[in-house]
Amino acid sequence: MGQNDLMGTAEDFADQFLRVTKQYLPHVARLCLISTFLEDGIRMWFQWSEQRDYIDTTWGCGYLLASSFVFLNLLGQLTGCILVLSRNLVQYACFGLFGIIALQTIAYSILWDLKFLMRNLALGGGLLLLLAESRSEGKSMFAGVPTVRESSPRQYMQLGGRVLLVLMFMTLLHFDASFFSILQNIVGTALMILVAIGFKTKLAALTLVVWLFAINVYFNAFWTIPVYKPMHDFLKYDFFQTMSVIGGLLLVVALGPGGVSMDEKKKEW
Repeated sequence: MGQNDLMGTAEDFADQFLRVTKQYLPHVARLCLISTFLEDGIRMWFQWSEQRDYIDTTWGCGYLLASSFVFLNLLGQLTGCILVLSRNLVQYACFGLFGIIALQTIAYSILWDLKFLMRNLALGGGLLLLLAESRSEGKSMFAGVPTVRESSPRQYMQLGGRVLLVLMFMTLLHFDASFFSILQNIVGTALMILVAIGFKTKLAALTLVVWLFAINVYFNAFWTIPVYKPMHDFLKYDFFQTMSVIGGLLLVVALGPGGVSMDEKKKEW
């Protein structure tokens, strides 16, 4: 079997997967995408004192302001999750969750930690795709009304979302000389580039979903660590952040790459 035949078979499989799952794939994608916000909002409730004391100690802002920060995080994240899952005011929910990401990036000094900053940006990429999806649902209410082209803001949201999602994979690259690490880096980088430029996008995104899920379950198995150990919380945080990026990639699979992509340009050639 030639390389083209193999690629064709893989694309057929991706199309078949999409046909079978198209009814519930967007719902699964949204649930995965908001999972890190849901987990973090619940964490704020159960670790209220620890989070408040951390903010107070780090910023010296006092008991009241630190408590307000924790409450805002809890309320903002849980409200955003409920709105996204219920498909109500999704655009406002996305803007609220963007605000939470920005707030946490500053409050927890993530700005100076490149790995966590890239993961937060990847999370923002997932929200951009969610925003693009909600815009497309708004447009579909006017089905039958002729339009010149798909709206530019939505196209560029999808492009921005794809490019930001790629940042998550850059944090997973291993710079050592083992054969497996080199192979993983080469394959992963190739798939990242395909998703970013929008070439064979659905197949590349679906492959990345499977790969990232396997890595996530293997490396971030927080359920194997006792709850009282700090590593449990650390792995749990990593696990749900990765699940959110998987949700973003599933939205790419469900929605397609959008107008600013090589897949779309090929249709015009």
